[in-house]
Amino acid sequence: MSAPFLEIRNLQAWYGESHILHGIDLDLSEGQLITLLGRNGAGRTTTLRAIMGMVDRRTGSIRIGGEEFIDKPAHRIAPLGRIGYCPEERGIFGSLTVGENLMLPPPVGPGGMSLDEIFTMFPNLRDVRGRMGTRLSGGEQQMLAMARILRTGARLLLLDEITEGLAPVIVKALGQAIRSLKEKGYTIVLVEQNFRFAAPLADRHYVIEHGKVIDSFGMDELTANQDRLNQYLSV
Repeated sequence: MSAPFLEIRNLQAWYGESHILHGIDLDLSEGQLITLLGRNGAGRTTTLRAIMGMVDRRTGSIRIGGEEFIDKPAHRIAPLGRIGYCPEERGIFGSLTVGENLMLPPPVGPGGMSLDEIFTMFPNLRDVRGRMGTRLSGGEQQMLAMARILRTGARLLLLDEITEGLAPVIVKALGQAIRSLKEKGYTIVLVEQNFRFAAPLADRHYVIEHGKVIDSFGMDELTANQDRLNQYLSV
């Protein structure tokens, strides 16, 4: 059996004096998608930020493709072209057009998507490519935020609450885009409150509570464990 593409062991993380993550362990094979489930404040977003080095302090082990990342500072991680992070706040440049936002990220890794590939995956963006970021709908902003990280060549994608507040038709389009990315071999960690959206996409679900993984379920185990999962998520 091959080694995991993403392997996290005993990940601890702090914001100032606040100890947020208390020993996260998870594995992810190349080309797979996992979700991080849990209530607000459980530590799911902090897990993504800790992978990127965007916390005040972290300890443990984060191995990506066999390479240790725990000692790499945030400003060294992004230029390596291995990880693309799409934060909940999206970070669109409102004073730039869609096209300018897409041309901004440098292709730091091989295989970054071309504009034609981006517009095939997100046809809405082609229609608004000349529109300013401040004039985009929430769904268009989310598509643009995802498209920008695909331009860099990153193959490990960290996606944080990408469906929050969006119309069902946009959520459906994002689901189709993620399926396409999996088919292309991208590896994805998804933080998502919308379990109906996440369930059919994920190979495994990790439940986080108080900064630790307290349970996990494979796709084929969901039905048998639905009651436990509902209890964890207070559904």
